[in-house]
Amino acid sequence: MTTITLQVPDSLGEYQNDTVRFIAAKLYESGKLSLGQAADMASLSKRTFAELLGDYGVSLQNYPVSEMLSDADGI
Repeated sequence: MTTITLQVPDSLGEYQNDTVRFIAAKLYESGKLSLGQAADMASLSKRTFAELLGDYGVSLQNYPVSEMLSDADGI
């Protein structure tokens, strides 16, 4: 895993874990990371990470509508 140093305002210093979790949630939402990868990035279990996705406005159902429709056609 690559390490990146991120400079954030001093006001976010005490919220370091929340900042990393937010970034992981948004990377999951955009499809850049799988649930497992995002959970690892946030240093959480998959279950715990999945449970807090809603706190960041991210749905656990991260599946594009076009793929759902395509899958439904095959049924």
